[in-house]
Amino acid sequence: MFRTRFLLPGLVLPVILACADMPTRVVDAASSAAFEAGPRDAHFEAAAREFGVPSALLKAIAFAETRMQMVKGTAEFDGQSPAFGVMALRGEQLTRGAALAGVSVEAARSDPLANIRAAAAVLRAHAAELAVDRTRIGDWATAVARYSGISHPQALASYVHDAVYGVLRRGIDVADRGRVLSRIPRVDAIVPFPRPSIITASSIDFASAVWRPSPNFDDRASGDAGTPHMIIIHTCEGNYASCWGWLVNPVANVSAHYVVNEDGSEISQLVEEPKRAWHIAATYDCTLNANHDCARNGQQSNHFTIGIEHAGFASQTSWSTSQIDASARLVCDITRDRGIPRDQLHILGHGQLQPYNRTDPGSGWPWADYLRRIEQHCGSVLVIDSNNGANDVTHARVEISASWTQSSATAGHYGNDYAFAATQAVSDPATFWFYLDAPATRTIDAWWTSGTNRAPSAPYLVWTSAGERLATVYVNQQENGSGWSTLGTWFFPAGWNRVQLSRWTTPGYVVIADAIRVR
Repeated sequence: MFRTRFLLPGLVLPVILACADMPTRVVDAASSAAFEAGPRDAHFEAAAREFGVPSALLKAIAFAETRMQMVKGTAEFDGQSPAFGVMALRGEQLTRGAALAGVSVEAARSDPLANIRAAAAVLRAHAAELAVDRTRIGDWATAVARYSGISHPQALASYVHDAVYGVLRRGIDVADRGRVLSRIPRVDAIVPFPRPSIITASSIDFASAVWRPSPNFDDRASGDAGTPHMIIIHTCEGNYASCWGWLVNPVANVSAHYVVNEDGSEISQLVEEPKRAWHIAATYDCTLNANHDCARNGQQSNHFTIGIEHAGFASQTSWSTSQIDASARLVCDITRDRGIPRDQLHILGHGQLQPYNRTDPGSGWPWADYLRRIEQHCGSVLVIDSNNGANDVTHARVEISASWTQSSATAGHYGNDYAFAATQAVSDPATFWFYLDAPATRTIDAWWTSGTNRAPSAPYLVWTSAGERLATVYVNQQENGSGWSTLGTWFFPAGWNRVQLSRWTTPGYVVIADAIRVR
C-alpha cells in the first residue's frame, strides 16, 4: 500500500531537554545568572572569542554533528574520511583546521578544546572566503553548509535549516546523565539559504518512513539464498542528513534500506526491502555468528540481509532512548513482515559479520534494551534477562545468588552476558520473575549457550504467583543453544509468577541461566 506523506520544512528538530524559558535574543550562556556553565561551555566560549565565530553557532554545529560527544570516528562508507571530536572534523578540514589553530592534527582529533578551536578556525576561514557578514548569525549559513561537506542539495538544506538553525530556533540544554554539559541559547535569525522542499513521500515498506530512493541497489539472489533472513545494525559515522545524502548519491556505490535519525523522529527508506541494498561488504561466515546457518557460508551477506543505518558513531558512549525505540519499532515491523526471528542470531551488528574493518554499532549500543523494545513493539512478549540492568523491573526481574558467575565467554548469549553455576545437590536456583496484570495463558521459552560442559538435564521449575508448581522441565543444554527453546504453555494467575533454573541435577556440569521469554 502506498501513502502520501508531507513534511514541512523545519518540522524535524532534534532536541533534548528543550528550555521553554530561554530568551529570544542571543545570550552569552556563560553570563546567564540562571545558568552555571557546563564543562564544554568554557571551550566553546574561548574558541568563539579567539576566532570571531558566534558561540551559539559552534554549539549548534557540535550538537548537530555528535550530540557533543567526543567521538573517534571509523570508516563506514568508502570515500568518506572518519570524523573526530565534538565537532566531527574529518579529512582536509581536520588538517586545515589544526594548522589554522596552531595545534597538531592528533590534538585536533583527541583534545576537546583543540578540536573546537580547529573547527572555529576553519569555519572562520570559510566565512572569509564566502564574504559572509559575520555580524549576522543567519548569514553564517553558507559557511555552515561548506563545513558540513554535504553535496546533496536537499540533505544540505535539511542540515542547515533543521539540524543547525533548527536547534538555535528553540534553544536547548545538552545533558548527559542528568548533568548539563552546555546550553545552546535560543536565536531568532533570518537564514538566507535555500530551504528543504516539501516532501511528498510514498511509504514503501514502513508506513511512517520518508521515501528517499537510492539508485545503489540490485536484485537479490533467487530462492532462499536471497530471502531476507537477518537484519544488520550500522552506524553512519556522521549525522543524519549527511548519511542519507551520501547513500542516495550514485557516486557513493553504497546504500542501506533505512536510516534512523538522531532522536528517532524521522526514518528514511532508501531501498525496498525485497531489493538488495549495498550495505555490507562481507561474505557470510557462521563462526562469527555462533555457528548459525552455516549453509550460507561464502554467500555475499547483502543477498539475505536488511541494513539499517543509524545517525551517530560506533565510539559514542550513549544513544538516545528515542532513537533506540524508533529503530526497535522499525525492526519489529521488518521481522513481522519477513518472518525473521527476533534474536541476536538474526539481528546483529555490522562489526560482528565484518570484524576485520568495522566495529559498528559499537560497545555502547544497548543490545539488551534494544531487543526487549523490539519484542514489546511486536506484542505481549516479555524477556527476563540474567542481568537486571536490562530488565523492566516493574514486570521482570531476576534473582541470582553470589554463587553464580556472570560471564560472556561463550558467544551466542542473549544480551550482554549470562550466569552459570556448577550442578550439585543444593537449593540455589536462578529465579526469573515476571508480573502479569491479569490471569493469562503464556508460553515460556528459555535461552542458553550450549557446550560440552553443560548439564544434559537442566531442570526448569515453573511456578505460579500462588506458589503452585506447574511443571519441572528438563532440557539438554549441550544442544540447541543461542536461540529460544520452548519449555511449555501454562495458565498463570495475576501477580509475580516465576521460572527457576535449578542446580540440583547430575553433578559434574554447569547450568546456564541466560534469559527467559514469556509470550
